[in-house]
Amino acid sequence: MTERSGKCNILKFVKVLSFAFIFVILVIFVAATVRTLTFDVNAGLQLAPWEKTNNIAYDINQQQRGELLANFKDAIRIPTVSTSRTDQNTTALRDFNDLLRKAFPTVFSSHLVQHEVVANYSHLFWVPGSDLALVPYMLLAHIDVVPAEESDGWDAPPFSAKEIDGFIYGRGTIDNKQSVMGILQALEYLLIRGYSPQRGFFIGLGHDEEIQGLHGAMNIVKLLKKKGVQLAFVLDEGLAVLDGVITGLQGPAALIGISEKGHATVKLSVSMAPGHSSMPPWESSIGILAGAVKRLEDNPMPRLFGEGPERGTFEHLAHKFGLPLKFVMSNMWLFSPLLGRVMERSPETNAFVRTTTAVTMFNAGVKVIHLVVVTPTVQLQCVCLSCCQVLDLIQSIVGDERVKMELMHGFDPLPISSYDETSFGFQIIKKTVLDQFPQVTVAPGICIGNTDSRHYTDLTKDIYRFAPTWFRPGDAQRFHGINERISKKNYEELVGFYFNLIQNCDIKDLPSPHSAVHEL
Repeated sequence: MTERSGKCNILKFVKVLSFAFIFVILVIFVAATVRTLTFDVNAGLQLAPWEKTNNIAYDINQQQRGELLANFKDAIRIPTVSTSRTDQNTTALRDFNDLLRKAFPTVFSSHLVQHEVVANYSHLFWVPGSDLALVPYMLLAHIDVVPAEESDGWDAPPFSAKEIDGFIYGRGTIDNKQSVMGILQALEYLLIRGYSPQRGFFIGLGHDEEIQGLHGAMNIVKLLKKKGVQLAFVLDEGLAVLDGVITGLQGPAALIGISEKGHATVKLSVSMAPGHSSMPPWESSIGILAGAVKRLEDNPMPRLFGEGPERGTFEHLAHKFGLPLKFVMSNMWLFSPLLGRVMERSPETNAFVRTTTAVTMFNAGVKVIHLVVVTPTVQLQCVCLSCCQVLDLIQSIVGDERVKMELMHGFDPLPISSYDETSFGFQIIKKTVLDQFPQVTVAPGICIGNTDSRHYTDLTKDIYRFAPTWFRPGDAQRFHGINERISKKNYEELVGFYFNLIQNCDIKDLPSPHSAVHEL
């Protein structure tokens, strides 16, 4: 009897537990479904009444269209190549300086614009505003480009600016002369039409971004610090408009970078007593380090998807996916581990999920018959991990005290800039994008590369990385690759974007988020 009673109690307990489990699952499913049907973080300020502005319309005639394209092509033809910190084409940089003065005579002659050359080849412009109470902002771009050779397989010479099927081909067309020329072309047009800003702004053009900006951007920052400048926000290159790139997304997406991955260059080394190859030790230094490198490649850094700004990216885009992806994207609180596992399967998306590891150099030996020091160099792009944390993880993965590690240089991931409804910079950029491209969905994102803007963190808490360059499937490989190009139409749009952005920044205050909710 007692045994039967015990079995009944166990059966009841299992039933209660089962019903409780089913109930919890049902509640979670209902909550996730409701969130899927109602979730849209983009609704807010789009429906709010924005401050009235009398913006000058971006209307250009055929002659101006021809001139702006000619100016841009001239910029592409100047090979402002940065090969290394000790190897820059300074002749080309001087030629580029002359081109800017020729292409934008109003910018360089206007009494409104203050200009100075920094570190011989970089440029700093200051356009004061009429309302001194408004905190200024800053637009950034860089003049230098990475090396390119026609023999690599280009369809057109990389410094020819040749037109093919409506596209201008050349190194710098999307990194980053489109922004250099686009910003100054927009300012040139505004000044010609009598524009005078209410909110002051700076323009910074670095000449060595591709080799870490140690002379250009860093000296511009030093100059601004001496003047006591603080900025409302900074806008630099970075992310773009992605059209057909994100699988399952309905329509194009403009991703505005709100942070950058960190970077670390780590040297591994093993020192062994020199010896003759005819009498080798049981384990060579090359063998020890080969094993260490193999362990690093076989054991990637931890997956941290959902712990950084990438969660905001998918939440902003969720309403533009169809089912079942919309259900997943709307409920990142539930599905981020699953989505992270899916993304890590592709090298392109794995970079958004974790700190990535790449062995870039491997040096060993000074003579064929000798055994000496071996030093591979490991490049890491850091997500949500500091350089110190990365070093600790490498030590743990390698697990060999004979392997010495040295952080050659690096920096931690950049702070996350604000992107909520009270974020002036993000919302002004977003408004400008949507006014020009109403079919686009705007979302925050993370830059997996690094930009000059990382040097500006002492001047502002809000740094954004975006230019309205349109990327379609396959275009990402053109970045630092072969056949870099931009369509003529897209370059004209880019000039229009900066033309309107500068004027939109004269808005004093964002509309209240509450008014948007009220109108709903």
